[in-house]
Amino acid sequence: MNYLAHLYLSFDHEQLMVGNFIADAVKGRQMQKYPEQIKLGIKFHRLIDSYTDSHPVVAISKSRIRDKYKKYSGVVMDMYYDHFLASKWQSYSDITLHQFTRNTYRTLLKHYVSMPGRMKRILPIMAAGNWLASYAEVDNISLALHGMSHRTKFDSGIENGAKDLIIHYHDLEKDFEDFFPDMIDFARKFIENPDI
Repeated sequence: MNYLAHLYLSFDHEQLMVGNFIADAVKGRQMQKYPEQIKLGIKFHRLIDSYTDSHPVVAISKSRIRDKYKKYSGVVMDMYYDHFLASKWQSYSDITLHQFTRNTYRTLLKHYVSMPGRMKRILPIMAAGNWLASYAEVDNISLALHGMSHRTKFDSGIENGAKDLIIHYHDLEKDFEDFFPDMIDFARKFIENPDI
């Protein structure tokens, strides 16, 4: 799951959302400086990633592109799934995607000072370009993957990922529709009982 899904799955729990957003930039003991609910959000982010990576439908999705993107197939798939969430937003939320993103940026910016440096750099750019809503368009997935390709250590080829999204669009869309209700159920159960 990429940014949009992680934020959506926080279901408006403010500190959980913040932890979910910053998790990849929080390493080792850095986690200890955050309040308990933000720490819980960091844990939640990692559980979402583990659940996603072990889900059989996601494995099917990755198998459609693994030969081309190898170890980066998960990164590409995260972007594809955020695209489907954004493009089918009305199926998963009672508010519009633009209302959600506006509320989300406002919430995250309230906690800007306490964020790791990497997220402090990303958040203003993300909000200014409304990355979260932009994922609804395949052209913007292409732009995002091009940007990510410059940060990979190896020649990943992910800059071509939007082409494969188009090629496999209907199969991947079906995969997402099969997977995401399970992800929502997992997230809601965690929020109700984070000690599981």
